[in-house]
Amino acid sequence: MSSANLKEAIMNVLKTVDDPDLHRDLVSLNMVKGVEVEGDTVRLNIQLTTPACPLKSVIQKDIEEKVFELVPEIKNVKIEWGAQVANGLFGESRNLVPGVQNIVAVGSGKGGVGKSTVAANLAVSLVKTGARVGLLDADIYGPNIPLMMGIRSRPEVINDRLQPISNYGVKIMSMGFLLPEDQPVIWRGPMLNSALRQFFGDVDWGELDYLLVDLPPGTGDVQLSLVQLVPVTGAVIVTTPQEVALQDVRKGIQMFRQTKVEVLGIIENMSYFLCPHCNERTDIFSYGGGATSAGKLGLPFLGEIPLDTSIRKAGDSGMPVSISHPDSPIAKTFLGVAQNLAARISVRNFQSQEALSKA
Repeated sequence: MSSANLKEAIMNVLKTVDDPDLHRDLVSLNMVKGVEVEGDTVRLNIQLTTPACPLKSVIQKDIEEKVFELVPEIKNVKIEWGAQVANGLFGESRNLVPGVQNIVAVGSGKGGVGKSTVAANLAVSLVKTGARVGLLDADIYGPNIPLMMGIRSRPEVINDRLQPISNYGVKIMSMGFLLPEDQPVIWRGPMLNSALRQFFGDVDWGELDYLLVDLPPGTGDVQLSLVQLVPVTGAVIVTTPQEVALQDVRKGIQMFRQTKVEVLGIIENMSYFLCPHCNERTDIFSYGGGATSAGKLGLPFLGEIPLDTSIRKAGDSGMPVSISHPDSPIAKTFLGVAQNLAARISVRNFQSQEALSKA
């Protein structure tokens, strides 16, 4: 079979390989960017919808099995992977953040559930996959991200724009950079709205695949200002398993739904404690509340994160556990949750673009 015929045969094979999340084949999704045949080897360039795709190995296995079965002349498949993260932001308000593809709110119904810790570790985990990531600390009353991300410097101003401070590959901005460490913020709603607008419009975020916004607890002024100022791709809710936290989570979910922000999923933090001495699991804050609530509310459950002293120690030291212990089970858990989140964003953006094209 000629090289041209082999290419055609391989493209036909790729039309039978589906993206497991989007349920469409790679060719119709325009993910196949190159097919080159050299002897009995085919080299493919596949562009995924996120560098954090959790099912890349599944796609690779499906490609190899079908190529070997249907094109027997090919003995080797070599794939160059890339990613083109889809734009999830629409409307004129996108002009505040022209280089940002997706804004993801990280919220919680109540305080004390480890939301900022989760946001910081999600950000660095996404960077590990190759994504361009920003982290906006919008918890203006109690900004903890500077401590957790190990930053004590102040941002520069270049051409009248604040420059986010980068650490661990994440671009970061926080009110904590701009105020003395022990000075409280005593502001009413309009001042919060103005500060949040500046954090979007006056900060040089550059090109980002994901801008995570660490929100204060509850459903107050900052949450409402966020959805009024910029188009939000979606929201993630962080909870702990006990009922008192889940009650507030349901209120937070309703707030996002009423403001027409899609809830991308629920993350259960402090899910269980695994004894380092006997390896026995203890469900300190009850068991399975996050997954159960997600099921009842028709939302994805993005994963559970255990209660572990290494997470606390890492955050206090200014180095998230995903950086300080990159090969630990905890870091791998955060990476899995980040990948699940990225996959949900891809599905949401694909469905939104499909709906727009049919409108």
